[in-house]
Amino acid sequence: MKALRVAVVSGLMACGVAPLAQAADPEEAIEYRQGIFEAFGWNFGPMGAMVKGKMPYDQAVVTRNAQRLAVLSDMPWEAFIQDSEVGDTEAKPEIWTKRSEFDSRIDAFQTEVRKLAEVAAQGDQKAFRTQFGEVAKTCKGCHDDFREEH
Repeated sequence: MKALRVAVVSGLMACGVAPLAQAADPEEAIEYRQGIFEAFGWNFGPMGAMVKGKMPYDQAVVTRNAQRLAVLSDMPWEAFIQDSEVGDTEAKPEIWTKRSEFDSRIDAFQTEVRKLAEVAAQGDQKAFRTQFGEVAKTCKGCHDDFREEH
């Protein structure tokens, strides 16, 4: 299943995703956004390990991964299309019933991730750790209200 998600994400990134929001069936939308969220984790995880001292701080990795997250932060949201709240998803129905609140959380996440990319590029470890915490708060807040935990 993960290989399929990676293939879907790669294919959609190569051909553009604008048609996705208009024509995707709900299962394709779910797979697409899950693939992007896996990419979030792939890039966020090593930085979290560095913040927790479980991995040595690596400026090049921090800068690269933060920049990637800034790009990825624009991508999954268009795939929360109608009827994609059912199926193999952890998305709560509140995404669709409280859409303006969900969109507000997305905006906050994107703002904090873009700040993280800026801070990471400056090389100040303390500032990076602080901003990483701000990003993590936006993730947790959205997960608490809009994601089923299994």
